[in-house]
Amino acid sequence: MITQRELAGRLLVEQGNLVAYDVDAIVNAANSSLLGGGGVDGAIHRAAGPELLAECRTLNGCAEGEAKITRGYRLKARHVIHTVGPVWRGGGHGEAGTLGACYRNSLALALSKGLRTVAFPAISCGAYGYPVEAAAAIAVNTVADLLVAEALLQQVHLVCFSKEIYDSYRKAFRARMSE
Repeated sequence: MITQRELAGRLLVEQGNLVAYDVDAIVNAANSSLLGGGGVDGAIHRAAGPELLAECRTLNGCAEGEAKITRGYRLKARHVIHTVGPVWRGGGHGEAGTLGACYRNSLALALSKGLRTVAFPAISCGAYGYPVEAAAAIAVNTVADLLVAEALLQQVHLVCFSKEIYDSYRKAFRARMSE
C-alpha cells in the first residue's frame, strides 16, 4: 500500500501541452476511426507526422472505452495510446463507466507493453461535452486507484489544456488526497 504522499508524487495534475510531454506514452482522446480529428486528436496527429495516420489505418478503429497503441513517431513520447471517450448524453447512458474504462484500459495497455510513464488529456471534456467536474473526479479516482494497485506505474500526468479544466482537475485531486 502506498501513502498519500507517494501517490501525490506519482499522480500529477498539470496545465500544459500534451504533445510536448516526454513520457513513455501520451493518450489520445481519439474518435472511433482513429484517423485524426479536432482538438487534442488533431494536435497529436499533426505533431507525430503522417506515419501515425498510416499506422492508425491498420488498427481498424476503436470502440468507446477501449484502447489501442501505436508508435509516437515525431513526438517526444515513444508511444500513443488511443482511446475513445463517451459523448455526453445526459449521464444516463453509461458515460461514467465508459470514461473510467478509457483510463483503466489505457493504463492496462501501457503496463502490458512495459511502459511506466503516461500522460492523459481531459478525455471527453472538449467536443464530446462531458461535464468537466464529473470527468475530473472519474479521471483522478480511476488513475489513483490504479496507481495504488500497480507499483510498476511510475508516474501518470493528467494534462489540462485550459485553466478552467486544470482548476476542476486540481479540485478533484485535492478531494482525493484529503480522503
